[in-house]
Amino acid sequence: MQWRINIPPLTRILLLLLFVFSVSYQALRYGVEDAGHYLALIPQWALFTPWVYFTATYSEQNIVTICIAGATILYGGKYLERAWGSMEFGKFILLLTLLPNFVASLIYVFLFAISRNESLALVVIQGSIALQAAFLVAFKQLVPEHTVTILKGAIKIRVKHFPSIFLAANTLSGIILGTDTALVLAWVGFMTSWTYLRFYKIQPDLLNASTGSSQLRGDASETFAFAYFWPDAIQPPVAVIADSIYNTLVTFRVCTPFTAEDVQTGNEQATARGEGGLPSILNRSGSRHGRNKQEEAERRRALALKALDQRLHAASANNKQQLSNPQPSDPSGRAGSAFPATELTSENQAMADNTNPGNFANRPKEEVQAAAQKGGQTTGVGGFHDMDPDKQKDIASQGGKASGGSFEPGSEKAKEAGHTWEDFLGQMAEKWE
Repeated sequence: MQWRINIPPLTRILLLLLFVFSVSYQALRYGVEDAGHYLALIPQWALFTPWVYFTATYSEQNIVTICIAGATILYGGKYLERAWGSMEFGKFILLLTLLPNFVASLIYVFLFAISRNESLALVVIQGSIALQAAFLVAFKQLVPEHTVTILKGAIKIRVKHFPSIFLAANTLSGIILGTDTALVLAWVGFMTSWTYLRFYKIQPDLLNASTGSSQLRGDASETFAFAYFWPDAIQPPVAVIADSIYNTLVTFRVCTPFTAEDVQTGNEQATARGEGGLPSILNRSGSRHGRNKQEEAERRRALALKALDQRLHAASANNKQQLSNPQPSDPSGRAGSAFPATELTSENQAMADNTNPGNFANRPKEEVQAAAQKGGQTTGVGGFHDMDPDKQKDIASQGGKASGGSFEPGSEKAKEAGHTWEDFLGQMAEKWE
């Protein structure tokens, strides 16, 4: 069976650069006197050899640092290049190669200008310390809760603690052993990586990964805040200082403040990334050899569906809670009415409370309209129209007295009442229409 190299293309190039530049640096260092500044960064000579801002990162001093740098690029590069893609990983590498070296050289030039100590201008800045710090920050973002087991379980460390351990180790080394360049590169690489990933890096929206069109800038999640890189005991004071600096930058419009929606989205993205876990990048067996782009896309789609389902459940819960809350009472005193209340006059209220079937308010719409068209001659149940014809004649012969009314036949009041009755029927018909 043919052996295949399971290393992404950009990671292969970085490993090749590390080998070539490190070997070349050793050859120049021992073969030609004072020729090391052609690959390593020396602040005094950097203006005449500007390419060293790039080559210094891959020019290691000895075999031990070469092995450490090779392992960092191999395993870190394999995972990050597959997680981000070659393009985004290339941007990240280019930034973390050039900017830390440039900032470190400015720091030593500034210290030289203050102290006039010529050794500070001639210090050799080289190595992949900045890249190592940057990779640890990236892992803190992607899989913070993943546990790394060392010595068959004797030591267990979560990924989120690696950056602080790395910085503490290089700080103590710089103070005690005099490796001040490693101290500077570690802190500058850490800050550069965190700032880029926090505010600027374009990343896919895992909640909409199936469409492949949504993208987010930066990472506003609470777990990726600056204070969360440190032990719990010192997080509060660190948070106060970091927030003060951040608010100052926002005031001067250097940074754009995150909205509440950005923070919520960032937290959901962090949850989706954390559930994806850290792949077994150390496994070279053929059965697990093919974590290719298609498999990675399927994994992201599954995470996106799960996160989307959680968001829909949260929205449904909010809607149910809103529906369960009683609506404010309307002016008529009926809580939860969907229509505006109508003010009832005393006459209308009396008519509405009358249950007599002869009441027009209790009669069908069509019947009221028919009665209005006939001038009130048809009133329905219990009316004169519904009486026996003989009884109608008897009432008519008595001049209307048998009806219990007080009008005399043919009187002016009777005529006026008739007109009023017809007007009332017409008004009722108009209301029904």
